[in-house]
Amino acid sequence: MKRILLVIASTTFVNSFIHSQVSKFTYTQFDIAVSITGNPDRDNSIDPNESSYSNAFFVPNGLGSQIGYGVHYKKWLTLGIHSGMDWKWDNKLVAVPVFLNLGLNPKVGVDTRIMLQAGFGKGFALGRGNLNGEYKKLKLGIGSDEFTIFAEISDYAFPIHNEKSIGAISFGVTLQDFFYYKSETSE
Repeated sequence: MKRILLVIASTTFVNSFIHSQVSKFTYTQFDIAVSITGNPDRDNSIDPNESSYSNAFFVPNGLGSQIGYGVHYKKWLTLGIHSGMDWKWDNKLVAVPVFLNLGLNPKVGVDTRIMLQAGFGKGFALGRGNLNGEYKKLKLGIGSDEFTIFAEISDYAFPIHNEKSIGAISFGVTLQDFFYYKSETSE
């Protein structure tokens, strides 16, 4: 899997460099998301008048933000390098992922696109020594060229609190900006 991603990334960047004499296609992406978890206190017999009582099925469990930069082909195919920060409240964890992000954004309407992105890279836990491991994510969203609402599944493959890995389900928004630069060529 790593070799396939490396070959795709290398091919895309070489192709982009060769065609950069005519035009340059880049994008930036900013995500903000809230991760959720099942409510552990839902079935407890706590007084409903108490301020900390919640009878919701899911409760927030963290906050994350990521930013990325890469190349795109007609806003339909994206490849970039992304990083950010995730804060998981229940696990008392702050982690930084650095990953390669491959995305497909086909149009399904006049101004509507479906976003499917897969990311693979390395995750680093802050304040926990040299705790690190693989980072994987899968994102599905719907929106326009600039604004997308998404659901995401992510996993940090490092052990913490007697768990083999830390996974999360998140919901959030993505802001993307696609740039087209035409170079001045003399003929």
